[in-house]
Amino acid sequence: MAEDRYRPIPCALHSRYELAVLRGRALTLAWRDPAGATHLERVLPLDVRTRAGAEYLLVRRPDGRELEVRLDRILHAEPLPAR
Repeated sequence: MAEDRYRPIPCALHSRYELAVLRGRALTLAWRDPAGATHLERVLPLDVRTRAGAEYLLVRRPDGRELEVRLDRILHAEPLPAR
């Protein structure tokens, strides 16, 4: 991607990600990776982290692998129904 500088997200959206982490609520998450490819997966949010001036959502994929998704690259996040 040509422009890779982090763009802060609205506080309300940041709070939604933190709440999903606290509640252990799985999400259907759509995001764009650094190469520009779009992904859509069901994930479990584990933590919201800050590093080098950018914020990330740490998630666990269904296969158990963990991934950090930069918050400004998230296109859509929908909580899955509680079980």
